Amino acid sequence: MLVAKSIIFFLFACIFEVGGGYLVWLWFKEDKPIWIGVVGGICLFIYGVIATLQVQGFGRVYATYGGFFIVFSLLWAYIFDGFKPDRYDVIGAIITLFGVCVIMYAPRHT
Repeated sequence: MLVAKSIIFFLFACIFEVGGGYLVWLWFKEDKPIWIGVVGGICLFIYGVIATLQVQGFGRVYATYGGFFIVFSLLWAYIFDGFKPDRYDVIGAIITLFGVCVIMYAPRHT
């Protein structure tokens, strides 16, 4: 149950960080209204708060989140921005996600 809860936190963090970053990108790079950038900034703040809900320490959480971020960024770009990942993008994302799950969820004996 703790792993499922942790993954849900990572997914929500991804939504807010990638979504917020995308809104800032649209405002700054594609000349959208400033309120879109402001909403993006608020989303980025919420992402930072969500990350603190994890039970592991900062280093392990942020290292693991980096892998989730990579996968989610590719998915977001595919869905919202017309990006077409190639097989190397997909293979790299799978390897990354596997690696960070080892970092976060491997049993440890202290």
